[in-house]
Amino acid sequence: MPQSHRKPSGLCIPCTKAGCNRWFRNRSGHTQHVNAKHPIFLTPPAPTQLPPHPPSPGLGPMDFGDTSPMDDEDPPQVRAEFFGTGDQLYRNYHPFLSASLIQAGGKHTLFSDHRDLYRTIDNTPLGDVKWQSFSAKYTGTIPDEGALPWMEDSHEVWFRDPRDIIRNMLANPDFAAEMDLQPYHEFATENDERQWKDFMSGDWSWAQADKISEDPDTHGSTFVPVILGSDKTTVSVATGQNDYYPLYASIGNIQNNVRRAHRNAVVVIGFLAMPKTTKEHAETPGFRNFRRQLFHSSLSFILKNLKPAMTKPEVTRFGDGHYHRVIYGLGPYIADYEEQVLLACIFRNWCANLCRSRSHTDALIEECDSGTLHSEYGIVGELVPFTNDFPRADIHELLAPDILHQLIKGAYKDHLVDWVEKYLLQTHGKRRANIILDDIDRRCSLHFLDCVDFPKDCHFKQWTGDDSKALMKVYLPAIEGYVPVDVVHSFRALLEFCYLVHRNVINEKSLSEIEDALTRFHTYREIFKTTGVVTTFSLPRQHSMVHYARLIRLFGAPNGLCSSITESKHIKAVKEPWRRQMLLTNQCLDKLATSRVDFRFHGMLAEGKKRAQSVPVLANELDIPHLADLVSQFLIGQLYPDKDPTEVPESIMDCPRFNGRIRVFNSAVSMFFAPSDLSGIGGMKHEYIRVSPKWRTGHARKDCVLVITDSNAHGMRGMDIAQVLTFFSFRLRDVRYPCAVVHWFNRVGNAPDDDTGMWMVEPSSVDGRTHFAVIHVDSIFRSAHLIPVYGTDMLPPAIKSHHVLDIFTLFYVNKYADHHAFEIAA
Repeated sequence: MPQSHRKPSGLCIPCTKAGCNRWFRNRSGHTQHVNAKHPIFLTPPAPTQLPPHPPSPGLGPMDFGDTSPMDDEDPPQVRAEFFGTGDQLYRNYHPFLSASLIQAGGKHTLFSDHRDLYRTIDNTPLGDVKWQSFSAKYTGTIPDEGALPWMEDSHEVWFRDPRDIIRNMLANPDFAAEMDLQPYHEFATENDERQWKDFMSGDWSWAQADKISEDPDTHGSTFVPVILGSDKTTVSVATGQNDYYPLYASIGNIQNNVRRAHRNAVVVIGFLAMPKTTKEHAETPGFRNFRRQLFHSSLSFILKNLKPAMTKPEVTRFGDGHYHRVIYGLGPYIADYEEQVLLACIFRNWCANLCRSRSHTDALIEECDSGTLHSEYGIVGELVPFTNDFPRADIHELLAPDILHQLIKGAYKDHLVDWVEKYLLQTHGKRRANIILDDIDRRCSLHFLDCVDFPKDCHFKQWTGDDSKALMKVYLPAIEGYVPVDVVHSFRALLEFCYLVHRNVINEKSLSEIEDALTRFHTYREIFKTTGVVTTFSLPRQHSMVHYARLIRLFGAPNGLCSSITESKHIKAVKEPWRRQMLLTNQCLDKLATSRVDFRFHGMLAEGKKRAQSVPVLANELDIPHLADLVSQFLIGQLYPDKDPTEVPESIMDCPRFNGRIRVFNSAVSMFFAPSDLSGIGGMKHEYIRVSPKWRTGHARKDCVLVITDSNAHGMRGMDIAQVLTFFSFRLRDVRYPCAVVHWFNRVGNAPDDDTGMWMVEPSSVDGRTHFAVIHVDSIFRSAHLIPVYGTDMLPPAIKSHHVLDIFTLFYVNKYADHHAFEIAA
């Protein structure tokens, strides 16, 4: 009898392939078996001859060389120069007209006068979105005793259609390669760890896409989140009204590095009204509520053209020439805390995020009276947020983290720095405290590299965001010795929190480090309460730190949603158009430049000192008598890189000698990957390392650098610190050697300092002599910022920055100099 095919115990799924007797416990095993043992090979179809595809219908004549409204006969180089100097022209740089707008050969001018030029610019159709305006006034109940002054005022709001602005962004070919068309979850290849970078990598955009896909009318559409931001600004050189309220827009599809760069990915779309009234009525509840509601009603009106395409897709062209069905949605709003209070319709000193939602707020307003809403929930019940007019929008979910105002200006500058001053006043009395504060000022004003340049006696009042960022880099070592160690620990924890959340890519490990830094900050800040400096830590800007980990998961890395982006746009949008003295300034600069040339021609200016052209002369200039021996030792490493040390010449006299000509340089350029800092294409950043005998006509400048000494070690364990004394190059056997003469520093200890978290170094010496060396320029990684370990001794008033490396014997390697330094100098 033939053998029966019995099913083995526990196996219930047979292989359906004829002749195969395998059974499986589950579908997964069956699928793997079929793919491995019975793969299906399809014969490729025969090639089909198709006619050439016509050009994309979205690429009109303007995309293929139409230069309207310019004259087609104008030489291309003239047109390029015209558009390249457009920024100058709009700043009223009329003196440049005759020089820059004459055609090659001087045959005829491109424009008859500046009016013709401006008329041509106005007629340019590319990127043209006209300004519109509307007026708004109070329409509520008038008191029986008559209307108050502010009730009769009309307020004008100027805006551009955000729909057209966004369509221009989507169609911009410059953004095509740096735009995410769909949400995604990103995981590291080495450990499969989740990481967040650009906006579309966050969970919020993923959840929005899920909602869109559930609707049959919007399924398959490309989600375009609209990012908004607003921030009041003041024009100090204007007369009359000198405060303005610009409104900005961007889209979440554009990657963070593009939004941070000056590439028109953040555009001004409006100027909001700023109602004012008499002091008598300025603080009345009626006027304050009117002013707040005007803000929300204005936003709703400006954004109304986006609303139809939030529920029904519209077709629009993208930068690659393809068309997509898009669905718009309101995304995060970039704002400082004061603006978040306005947006969330709450009272000050309440959290705009915690336990709030649109449905919960609506339910409370329905059930509670205004007094209860105020006292128990901090809600302004009379206001309606603009997000209520749009689908899938909840303002409490859309408040972006703000590194600049919440952390740098808020928790760091306005809180910790001020608390240190109060602590010193409380502990030492006013006279002694002022002496200490003056010394802290001097410590901070000793600037290095280009990262800090504080004036003396700055006292930390009325500082800009850039000033506050610079203060973060040097303040921690400056206060050490004057404050308890827990104060130093609290500053370190907050600094590490700020630098971690500013990273370009944040992974699960980074989030754990962020939470750890926050826990340490909450622990060590108690010193300010126990010493009586503060009575409470219920501060909105510090409280916002507890939401950062959650917001990073929702919106990606916060450096793409920071208010520093909108603040930087103020210069182009508001401040530069008001600088009416630019003509006279440039006229004076031209006169100075011409005078300098004339003075030099007549021998009235001293010529710069000529640099050494041989090793002996350079040795005399640097006061290093054995420099020739150092050059020989350098050549040993270059000529015998793979040989055992026993095979190279033992005596220095047997080393190769160089007696030829050298060229001395005052600077070198280092380039490295630093996407968390302001950087160029692909996240690459370059910086100048300067070694000048007279920096800005003053004293010598000799920068310090990180030198790679062990490529297999991580961070500072694979690098050493050196001060560059000069750069020079020479040729030997047809090979060019770019070199640096350096003074080495030794690391102190095997780990960073416990209090500050920074490595310490000291000048290196050999047999009682300063340890010099000649190294290859390629071994230099980047610049290093050294800050003295000041201790408890006060600085002499006459000390200058160029004295520091000669006077002090112990230094911190400042990992807070920039975000790249924070990542590598750990």
